Amino acid sequence: MSEKRPPGDDHLKRSIDWKQGMAIALGVPLLILPSLGYLPMYVSSAAILIWGLSVLQGFMQNTAYAEMATTFPKVSGVPGFAQHIYAENHQRRFNKGKLLGGFTAWSYWFGWNPILAIFSILVGGYLHGLFPVLGETFTQYQLSLMAGGIIFTGLFVVNWFGLKDGATLGYILAAISLIPLVILAVAPFATGHVDLSNITGNWWPSDWAWDLHHILILFGVLGIAHWSACAWETAAMYGPEYKNPSKDAPKALFACGVICFFLFVLLQSSVIGVLGVEGVLAEPVSPLIPVAEAAFGKAGSMITIILLMAAMVLIIQTAYLGSSRAMHSMSREGNLPKVLGQTNRHGTPFVALLVIAAFNLALISMGDASAVLGASAIGYTIAHGLTLFAYAKSKKDPAFANLERPFKGPKGWGKVGLFFGLFNVPLCVIGVVYLNGQEIGWAPTWVAFGVLGSYLPIWLYSQHEWRRAKSKEATALPPDHDAAELEPISS
Repeated sequence: MSEKRPPGDDHLKRSIDWKQGMAIALGVPLLILPSLGYLPMYVSSAAILIWGLSVLQGFMQNTAYAEMATTFPKVSGVPGFAQHIYAENHQRRFNKGKLLGGFTAWSYWFGWNPILAIFSILVGGYLHGLFPVLGETFTQYQLSLMAGGIIFTGLFVVNWFGLKDGATLGYILAAISLIPLVILAVAPFATGHVDLSNITGNWWPSDWAWDLHHILILFGVLGIAHWSACAWETAAMYGPEYKNPSKDAPKALFACGVICFFLFVLLQSSVIGVLGVEGVLAEPVSPLIPVAEAAFGKAGSMITIILLMAAMVLIIQTAYLGSSRAMHSMSREGNLPKVLGQTNRHGTPFVALLVIAAFNLALISMGDASAVLGASAIGYTIAHGLTLFAYAKSKKDPAFANLERPFKGPKGWGKVGLFFGLFNVPLCVIGVVYLNGQEIGWAPTWVAFGVLGSYLPIWLYSQHEWRRAKSKEATALPPDHDAAELEPISS
């Protein structure tokens, strides 16, 4: 029988600085890849504007998250903020605030978690096209499944030894991924392959009208773009693991934001400028390949594919780490079963890593990266809306009035958070559901609602587990012992 874990044994370790947190989050620019051909299908060259606006939305939201990361330095990012702020200080059988906070964290987990499946599917697709001999032996689905299994196993081994080693891998993969992305964003302009008339001559679709149908599509497109362009909030996930969270979290967040704005806007401009909207629609899955061929020839295209596949490992690493920290945070707060909060001696939530890998191997069976993304975007948008509502609550709630805030958003930022919360929920959620129905069908929406809805029975079991543990431990304590110490750990 193993020894009982001492209190605090499952705490994350403070081992990284802002540069390492930024390195892990620098996989975020890769999130544009599934949508480079998707957005122009609906809004033509205005996709460039959509990306710019979405990254600016990220600055607005992440200013709030940076404040919360320094105010609550012991909780893990978006899921931790919501759980802590919504929690109610009473001992009723079912705590509605705790349920709302847990559901927010679960939605966030589902927003990030499927990235592993999405990019495994893309890697399988690239392998299928890059090496014909593989295509003769394996189907694209089999290649995606094998790629996912190999990548997940490798990242599990690397991250077993703690976040610091994951950040080291992040440095290496960030260089591998950002170099080709920067080159593909800048080189076509430098070599004269960008024709600005391809952008200015087809700014909006010819049949675009500002009616309800197109407005819903616009909200859906903004929701899909939000899934990619605002995701650098993941740098705030590591609040409990920064050596100096009051300085490291804001620095990591804003450094990531500047890089994302540059790459998202220029990459979409480069693709449309070289290929035109019609050319992009002819290559909706991998429009960067013909851009690379135009700028560097066939050899350059081959190198680009290989580097982009390496880059996809980086974004899988980013999602893997963020999802595992979300599950760890939820378990520590009593919103998921306790087993998911277990860490090894290096501070790695290894059980969560195993569960995430298994879940994504199942998601790969959907076969279509766009379908998985459509489901994921629903959870991600809901999570951000509810977390921004929590931020607005924290600015007004007397319970948080006297907390030290080493970093504060500008005056009135609580109202800014409330505005973008309402923009996400309900507007963008409705838009994404509508857009899924137009293009992919209802399967992604049902998957999303099924996964999100499954949280209620999981949460009820978790509450039963915590009450049982509290009752069991209370019987072993002296009569005058403070029962509050048996509550789930919070900051």
